[in-house]
Formats: sequence, C-alpha cells, structure tokens
Amino acid sequence: MSALIFDFDGVIADSEAIANIVLAEVVSDLGYPTTLDQALTRYSGRRWDDAMAEIEAAVGKPLPSDFSSELKRATLDRFRTDLKEVSGAENFVKRFSHIPQCIASSSSLDRLQLCLSILRLEANFATRVFSADMVERGKPHPDIFLFAAQKLNVSPSECLVIEDSASGIKAAVAAGMTAIGLCAASHIREGHDVTLRESGAAHLAKSWLDAEQIALDFFEARRKFS
Repeated sequence: MSALIFDFDGVIADSEAIANIVLAEVVSDLGYPTTLDQALTRYSGRRWDDAMAEIEAAVGKPLPSDFSSELKRATLDRFRTDLKEVSGAENFVKRFSHIPQCIASSSSLDRLQLCLSILRLEANFATRVFSADMVERGKPHPDIFLFAAQKLNVSPSECLVIEDSASGIKAAVAAGMTAIGLCAASHIREGHDVTLRESGAAHLAKSWLDAEQIALDFFEARRKFS
C-alpha cells in the first residue's frame, strides 16, 4: 500500500509568508528594522533556538521572556484573519482521498489544528495530523516521517512526501521516502527549487497541478510493481 505525507506550512497552508511578516514586525519593534525577505533569509527553516539567538544578537539585548509566546499569539491572530491555502491544495487532497494520507509537520499540534480549522480541512485528516513534538528529533532527522509511516501502517519506500523546505526534503530522504519539492506558496523566492533539488528532492513542482501528475505517475508505478 502507498501513502501521501504532507508537510503543512508552505505546502497546504500558505502560512510561511504571514508568519515571517509577523516576525519581521516584532523584530522591527525591538529596534532592528526587518523586512519579510530579510526574515525569510535569516530565520526561516532554522531551529527556533538558533533563530532566537540571531535575533538577540541583532537587537543587541536579551529578548523579553515572553518573546516566543507573544510571537506565537500574534502569528495565530494573523492566521485567523489572513490565512489561505496554497492554491490547489484542497483539490489535490480530495483528488487522492483514496490514498492513505497524513500531515507530518514541525509545527505544534495546536497551531496545526487551528490552521486546519481555518482552512476547513479538519475532516480530511481527522486524527492523522502529526507534529514533530511527538518524536525525539525534528527535521532534518527522519523521525517524524518514520512515525507517520508507522501510524499509516505503510512502508517508508511506499510513501510520497510533499515538502517545501530543505530540512523537510532531507528528512524525507533520510526516511527512505520519495520527496516532491513544492514551490507554490507565496514565500518561495528565486533559487528555492535549486535548494530543494540539492537537498534530495526526486521531483520539483511549481504548482499543485504539477504535483498531481507526479503523484499519479508515482502511484501508478507502485501499482504495477506490486
């Protein structure tokens, strides 16, 4: 049996640009003017502890003790008003509803559940929503993807992962899975496809329509092989 494993932020939810706009605003308020592109370049895809250390060095003073919690609150508030899907995501999910599928994300479970509610996709995944908080190590380690495959009761080699980040692609490859690097969300900048390819993406897709054809070919090849 084959399966689909989705990253979430920047794959299903067009959330990365929003989150980094909020981050840029917060860092700017601390006295270090920051744009969206600068936030994406400096902090996106990094371990949060490393990102906070860089922010602290940039502003030249210790961050407030409630920095992370207040940033999360502001980000979730912005999601409630501005969050949209990456164009075509819902149609893709429904197109492959006959294939076991889940979400495997670095985001916290409460953030995932809120965003799924905003996008009205809760029913499409039900309990098949997995956070890196559930495993020992986050991406680029394979733990979250192996955990997801175990929960779906499928072999890692039968899983098609859809990711937008280098660390996520590396995690999927380390898990022995096939990865599509999706470059469809609003935070994607020039050269990102090259980064995903160099990280090990077997395929690149500029849209969910591109990803659909890749997925059809993948599952048809698995069907013939089995």
